[in-house]
Amino acid sequence: MAMAAFAPAITRSKEILAQKSSKVALKLVPDISAGKQADRKFFATFVSAVGISGLLFLLVLNTVLAQDAFELTHLKLESKMISDQREAIAREIDRQSSPESLARTAVALGMKPSETPTFLNLDQLQISQEGRK
Repeated sequence: MAMAAFAPAITRSKEILAQKSSKVALKLVPDISAGKQADRKFFATFVSAVGISGLLFLLVLNTVLAQDAFELTHLKLESKMISDQREAIAREIDRQSSPESLARTAVALGMKPSETPTFLNLDQLQISQEGRK
């Protein structure tokens, strides 16, 4: 009988405990009112701005690299032209320094071929110079 008398008080205290514990649990989560709620437009605008700026950066980077590629191609063509000019000059020097060309040039200048060629022996010249010392 004594327990039956305390039954409404126990039920009421359970309700008070449940209300207080729910208030404590709700206090852990910040109170979000309608004015403080995160705006989806702002987030979408921010993400779009970051994406567009990244794409523009990649476009500028690609343009700079393409300009360097064009300059490299131009320099390669210039190097090939210079190499071709060097080869042409080397061929012309070889042509002009050939024995036939030198003989023609000598005759054109009035030189005559030698009837009795004399050859210089450097070994004998070197030995005679050593004997003088």
